[in-house]
Amino acid sequence: MVAGKKIVRMETTTKNGKGFRKMWRLGFEEVNTSHFDISPDDELVVREGNYQYNIFDIIKKYGTSTEILFPTIIENRVRDLLETFNAYIKVLGYKGRFFYHYPMKVNQNKEFVLPAVAEGANLEVASANELFLVKRMIEQDKFTNRIRVICNGPKTERYIQLIEELRGKGLTVIPIIEDYVELERLSKFSGEVGIRVDLSIKVKSHWDKRFNRFGFTEDELLKLGKIRNLTILHYHISSQVESIDGLVAPVKRALELFSKMKLKNPGLDTLDIGGGAGVPYNKYKNFYSSKNLVQRIVKTAKQTCDALGIKHPNLIVEWGRYVVAPAQITVYRVLAEKDVNNKGKNKWYVVDGSFMNDLIDTWALKQKWHVIPVNNMRNPKLERVWLAGSSCDSDDKYTNGGSHVLLPRLEEGPQFVAFLDTGAYQDSLASHHCLLSSPLKLIASNGEIKVARKRETPEDVGRLFGW
Repeated sequence: MVAGKKIVRMETTTKNGKGFRKMWRLGFEEVNTSHFDISPDDELVVREGNYQYNIFDIIKKYGTSTEILFPTIIENRVRDLLETFNAYIKVLGYKGRFFYHYPMKVNQNKEFVLPAVAEGANLEVASANELFLVKRMIEQDKFTNRIRVICNGPKTERYIQLIEELRGKGLTVIPIIEDYVELERLSKFSGEVGIRVDLSIKVKSHWDKRFNRFGFTEDELLKLGKIRNLTILHYHISSQVESIDGLVAPVKRALELFSKMKLKNPGLDTLDIGGGAGVPYNKYKNFYSSKNLVQRIVKTAKQTCDALGIKHPNLIVEWGRYVVAPAQITVYRVLAEKDVNNKGKNKWYVVDGSFMNDLIDTWALKQKWHVIPVNNMRNPKLERVWLAGSSCDSDDKYTNGGSHVLLPRLEEGPQFVAFLDTGAYQDSLASHHCLLSSPLKLIASNGEIKVARKRETPEDVGRLFGW
């Protein structure tokens, strides 16, 4: 114990550093850190095949706050998802096909979208503006007309016009009918359509879905009868679902509804189970594996369809968080420390970024993150800390749910920290509280570092507000 400081000393000294890798939960496929390791200089590294990125070296060159994207991780996760579904479809004798649709709302940056599409992902859009980006990418020859696009969200007139325009150019664009207004508006649409159901089943997740304004109730759907060109029954049960059962139980219920609807809609051939697959943000808590999840979904779908005596439908998932969250980290520099004066004797570590701006789920959803040091990773002297952002708002903080984060004691030289799994939603929800600048965004790919978005200057931020 040093006067005025409570230091946690960790017994993690091993010759090859395995103790420290285990402590920081690096190199574990089940928690999405298989690409992460510690260098001989005690610094965080991320591997891409035979390439290796030293995060400490990168931020010494580019500064902080900084987001670093690894497109290879997106590519690997899409490829693994397709291969896993197709493998279980073959092994279990399921007769339908599988399609993965990346939901653009999770992260619309082209550096996220293009790697997913390159590995076989189709797309799901939720607004006219997102569909416009698809149109732009097709005009730039980034996509081929073979890509399939599902259109969710409220169908404004501009949205529907764009759907019809792209379909007229040969693109498979399938609007999902959400309500009676859209049902009437799309009654003369000449292409495929889907329809969304608000299943009367609730699951345990991080989000409250007791009240859902999207989709028809099960009773309403059955009363609609025949729907022109209906091919897809779609539902979205929740996000970050916490158990496999929470994702499997709705499949069975939806297929029971599917079989009844198919009596009057013989062209109905696809079940879109939406999103919901979670990410193990908390690396120290057991979480389900994607392989077990996929196996249960395919097995349940086959057993349910066989019991109902219906043809196995094609399956679609829209797991966006699962694919892109692990592909980005956000790095900050610790600027200062001060006492918290709580019973835990924690320290405040003040960083050069804002959680309310850069990682808004920290504030909005009380999201827990996996926080690790970028340098001094084998330092056995650790502090119990809370992290404070650089805005003037007292809610701009990360306390790990009121517990603490273990980070190296501040000694000579700068200390940097990394938040893992920040690739989902944080970019599109980011703000400019206190007119703070958004982080620099870097792309680490093929052994090179490229700047995707420069760090905003005061002039850049001011222009956003009319100055």
